[in-house]
Amino acid sequence: MIPKPPPREGSLGFLFHPPFRVQGVSVAGESTCIQVPELDICFDMGACTRSALSSKHVAISHGHMDHIGGLAYYISQRRFQGMGDASIICDSRIAGAVKRMLAGFNDLEGQVTPFELTTIEPEQEIKIKNNVVLRGFHTDHTSPSMGYSVIEKRSKLKEEYAGLPQEKLCELKDRGEEITRILDIPLVAFLGDTLPGPWLVRDDVRTAKIVICECTFLEPDHKERAVVGKHIHIDDIAEWLPVLETEMLVLTHVSRRTNMSFARKRLREVITNRNDLDRVQFLMDFRENRTRYDRQLAEAEAQAAAPITP
Repeated sequence: MIPKPPPREGSLGFLFHPPFRVQGVSVAGESTCIQVPELDICFDMGACTRSALSSKHVAISHGHMDHIGGLAYYISQRRFQGMGDASIICDSRIAGAVKRMLAGFNDLEGQVTPFELTTIEPEQEIKIKNNVVLRGFHTDHTSPSMGYSVIEKRSKLKEEYAGLPQEKLCELKDRGEEITRILDIPLVAFLGDTLPGPWLVRDDVRTAKIVICECTFLEPDHKERAVVGKHIHIDDIAEWLPVLETEMLVLTHVSRRTNMSFARKRLREVITNRNDLDRVQFLMDFRENRTRYDRQLAEAEAQAAAPITP
């Protein structure tokens, strides 16, 4: 008898919410690696996808193997392919263990692969791009855990100087007057694995353009299991959405045992407001996300083909 071929490796989840792409893989207990290429960052590195190599920074939420198992390979491949040294950002509470893990790979390979490891404390900000910082905050999981927000620092003229001519503004600036203030514009928030808590309604989470949040448990009778494992249940998402101002909520970390058609059905059951429902996407819902992207593509093509009116 001819044996069956091996199962195909899964595709990457992909969502586009202008101007950002959210792509990668997130399956509970197996692997989470989520990339936002425009911000040059990945969140977690449970397995190193090929596309993830292009991002210099990796922010680690916690030390479970499905979130850090691909870290050494990511570091090695970036160096091997001439892409520069990797930059790892992690909670200071797990930094020592991460260093020891990576040192073990150096011992196994018989060579030292350089990388940069930066620890982060709650509310600390680390620059990842011009005018863009990564801010950390503690969450609540079964091991030390950290969530992140990516913030754009935007300079804005102070209200009292609005309407002044450019020459006057230059004069004030030359005299040492501070004529601008810095605005924090939350772009993306990533919560990692966590129970619900006050971090869900932080300003830099609640108002972020995109929020990436786990939703491991969807069955109605699994709420207690979610609490024990310190994960978020779909009912928690429904309770949170009315106060969440984000444009798109990306749900991740659904387990392989959960059929995506069931996940979509449960989402429609617990979220009755259509506007709220339209904001929620499952990262690994390939069918719906492909339909969404095809619609975006058709709209873009139609707009490009439309005649320009004077």
